[in-house]
Amino acid sequence: MGGKQLGFSDYELTTAKKRTKRETFLSEMEAVVPWQALIALIEPHYPRTSTKGGRPPYPLATMLRIHLMQQWYSLSDPGMEEALIEVPTMRRFAG
Repeated sequence: MGGKQLGFSDYELTTAKKRTKRETFLSEMEAVVPWQALIALIEPHYPRTSTKGGRPPYPLATMLRIHLMQQWYSLSDPGMEEALIEVPTMRRFAG
């Protein structure tokens, strides 16, 4: 066992017969975006955990994916936050 327990929305998506346009688009982007090259380019400029305390930054790969989804779907910061809460496909893509 040891696997992640599926939620209702995860179960629904695994049993769904037709993929949505969003799912198709995000799976294509997963395949064509050079993730590692982009992360390597951004990483030297990305904030690191501070010794002064404070909240640690989100993982770079997650923030990159969220930023790209904001651009692709023309979402504001609050709009993206709401989409991540309400849309399981986007939440899974963001990691």
